[in-house]
Parts: sequence; structure tokens; C-alpha cells
Amino acid sequence: MGGRTTRQRRAVMRALASRQDFVSAQELHTLLVEDGVRIGLTTVYRALRDLEASGGADVVRDDAGERLYRPRPADGHRHYLLCRACGRSRPVDSDVVEQWAGRIAADTGYTAVQHTVELSGICADCQPRGDEGETSRRWERSPDSPDRARSCAS
Repeated sequence: MGGRTTRQRRAVMRALASRQDFVSAQELHTLLVEDGVRIGLTTVYRALRDLEASGGADVVRDDAGERLYRPRPADGHRHYLLCRACGRSRPVDSDVVEQWAGRIAADTGYTAVQHTVELSGICADCQPRGDEGETSRRWERSPDSPDRARSCAS
């Protein structure tokens, strides 16, 4: 994590590590404050940005463009398929994407190449049944945590 490792940044790292689902900076800030941590929202954003840059967090965007964070698994970078209706996420096999990005870097002579792949669809639970027509739900949030996208991945 870039910058000084302050008490607040350590608290952000611990709070994020305790989550299995994607979480917004605002929700993480609320959780920290509720736990008695004195921390500003800007500090949470900076800590999450630094954690992403250092490879400690995966980031996706919901359909409104808000960045959602999740601790990166020890086995590395992942890509996710997100449900546009309920916000559930599922890691997907992305070896072909990683190989393609590596080949592009090698072919062009670029180094430190980064990429973003966003996949979204409608999960089986949210697909319209019979004559219901197109689903109108969009990123329904977990009732216990309105700022968090639900995850179907453990």
C-alpha cells in the first residue's frame, strides 16, 4: 500500500479483509465509524485506491459507475461476472484474457500493462420467468447493507 501506513489505513485494510462481498467506500466508511474508528471518507478513498494500486483489492463498477472493492484473493487478480439486476458477482476463468494482455505487451514492447474487463449479465435468479417480460430490477441491494452488491462467490 502506497503512502504512510497509518492507523486509519490499517483499519481500512482490516475492514476490507473482513468482507467477502464487494463494498463501496461509503459503506466501508460507515462500518469503520460504527466500530469507533475516527476516519474521514477521503482517507477511506485514498486507502482503497492505494490498496487497488498495490494489488490488494479487486475493483468493479456497478451500473451507476460507482467503484466497489473486494479483497484480492491470495492467488491473484480476478475478473468477475456481475448481475445487472441484483449485483451478485461471480469470479470467472480469465486465462485467455491474461494471455492476450501478455501477448499485446510483448508484441508492442510496452511494460507494466494493465487492463480492465467488465462482464455483466442477468443471473439465473433474476431472469424473467414466463410472461414476466424484461426484468426491471437494477442492482437491488442487500437489505442489511444497502450500499453493497451481493456476491454469489465465496
